[in-house]
Amino acid sequence: MRFLKKLFKWFAIVLVSIIILMYLFDVDYLLRAVRTIYFRGYTTAFLEDYTHFPNREIKKGTAQPWNIAKNYNSVEATPTLAKTHKELQTVAFLIIKNDSIWHESYFDGFNKNSKTNSFSMAKSVITAALGKAIIQGKIKSLDQKVTDFFPELKGKFAKDVTVGDLSSMASGLNWDEKYYSPFSIVTRAYFDDDLKKVILGLEINEKPGQSFKYLSGATQLLAMCIEKATGEYVSDYVSKNFWQPMGAENDALWQLDHDNDGIEKAYCCIASNARDFARFGKLYKQNGKWNGEQILDSTFVKKCITPRFKDSPQYGYGWWMHNIGGKELFYMRGHLGQFVIVIPEDDLIIVRLGHLKGLQTATDPHSNDLYTYVEESYKMLGERK
Repeated sequence: MRFLKKLFKWFAIVLVSIIILMYLFDVDYLLRAVRTIYFRGYTTAFLEDYTHFPNREIKKGTAQPWNIAKNYNSVEATPTLAKTHKELQTVAFLIIKNDSIWHESYFDGFNKNSKTNSFSMAKSVITAALGKAIIQGKIKSLDQKVTDFFPELKGKFAKDVTVGDLSSMASGLNWDEKYYSPFSIVTRAYFDDDLKKVILGLEINEKPGQSFKYLSGATQLLAMCIEKATGEYVSDYVSKNFWQPMGAENDALWQLDHDNDGIEKAYCCIASNARDFARFGKLYKQNGKWNGEQILDSTFVKKCITPRFKDSPQYGYGWWMHNIGGKELFYMRGHLGQFVIVIPEDDLIIVRLGHLKGLQTATDPHSNDLYTYVEESYKMLGERK
């Protein structure tokens, strides 16, 4: 018994010492990471982690349910698609044809109302919010300087970076996009309780507007500009200008850095469902128009889904692009394989949400599961009577 007491005493001393050292070396955010992620057996953020963070509601208005196709779910997933769902732990898969849900599958206890983390699909939403703020005159243009909103921004090229540079991933920000390192800036941003301080502590140390470099911190800084320009939390702004007009069927949640007056983790972390995420695909497929109302300027929409840099044809402003099997497509993309894929030529939207992403190589900016979702969906549609 005496040995156990002594052991417990030393364990407590070591634990307290570690915590003190974390605060001294400014890595106390790791305490939150351990509590919310690592202690639960995960090595990175996960689909339902929103339940362990403070959130702000993205409130719905009057729901506009999707039409259901006459032959809804009449064709089963192909063997290849079914295998991919199992291997990558898909939780939701939708095929929306001609604005009607043609195929819909849920797995692992999830259903059409289940919330999951959007991860970086939120970047497309933030860019849409930028477009709306420009239409309303709250932001002058894509060329407006970030220092108009944050004159304290640091770095050699701080005065050069524009909101358009942030949206198109050409910011020059000193940010390291490493998801699995506990000491990376990505991890700090995800778990720190003062995200604004983290972002404004970074520098614009490369000349912006020159080339594509995917940096989540750029989107976070963009959201901070939108918040300052509009005078609204981005959750409220997205609710009023998109979620409600587009008839989302459920309220959504947006993770915050801390309770009450915290800011949204805007580069990620909208908790919603496949049907409601798909609405942004439909909005862009319709060139910014919804029920006869021009929610976004069509020119802005076109710019979003057109590559900014010739050497990086995979990205425009907040959206990814590709050509698969001769079909031009653009898509929203998030960590662990979240997708809203839009193929305007065939009036087609494909949504996939799940726990794991396919293989990503250094030679292809698109993961291999993207090809599977598109190609196998077309095979299924080809079987339609």
